[in-house]
Amino acid sequence: MKTIIVVGGSKGIGKAIVSSLLTSNKVINLSRTAPERSHENLEHHKCDITTDELPEIEKADGLVYCPGSINLKPINRLSIEDFKNDFEINVLGAVKAVQKYLPALKKGDKPAMVFFSTVASKLGMPFHASVATSKSAIEGLTKSLGAELAPTIRVNAIAPTVTDTDLASKLLRNERLVENMNERHPLKKYLQPEEVADMATFLLSDKAASLSGQVFEMDCGIVSFKI
Repeated sequence: MKTIIVVGGSKGIGKAIVSSLLTSNKVINLSRTAPERSHENLEHHKCDITTDELPEIEKADGLVYCPGSINLKPINRLSIEDFKNDFEINVLGAVKAVQKYLPALKKGDKPAMVFFSTVASKLGMPFHASVATSKSAIEGLTKSLGAELAPTIRVNAIAPTVTDTDLASKLLRNERLVENMNERHPLKKYLQPEEVADMATFLLSDKAASLSGQVFEMDCGIVSFKI
């Protein structure tokens, strides 16, 4: 049984990842709010990744960093503080977790890390300047760490399109917006958190032993196709 550290596993995609991992892994969740479910394989530590000291963990086989933000505003309404806050949540929190738990991961069994980017890092979209900037940094971090830590630790990222979570609720707040979102994607759908969790679980597993430094676009075709 592997031990996986999940940062931000109480809501959204993180919550789905925890559920996906629990049946066959020990999961150590770090988040401000406790997960809604309890399980014999689940250990929770209450902390804010941006401000709190992180708990000591002796050994781990995987790290998933899930916190993120969707701060959509025109550039003239985005403050420098907006950029700083998004960068702190999306990038510096991930760096903090990596630096804290790298010794534990180096003791692990074929360890791996998974980060999260966004399709907005590849597809230019209005009002995404702040989130696209910080998530693009995550893609750079993924490739740099993948190179630095090879062959001991694999590092990959997932770049999802809109996913049906509380974070994206404003984008899916009525039937018209849901229909428009479906129509924007060539596959005529957007993502469910369980789909993203399945990809994260795969990337943590030994089945992905040959994959590192990659950014996997779960885009429902919106980046890949023009139809």
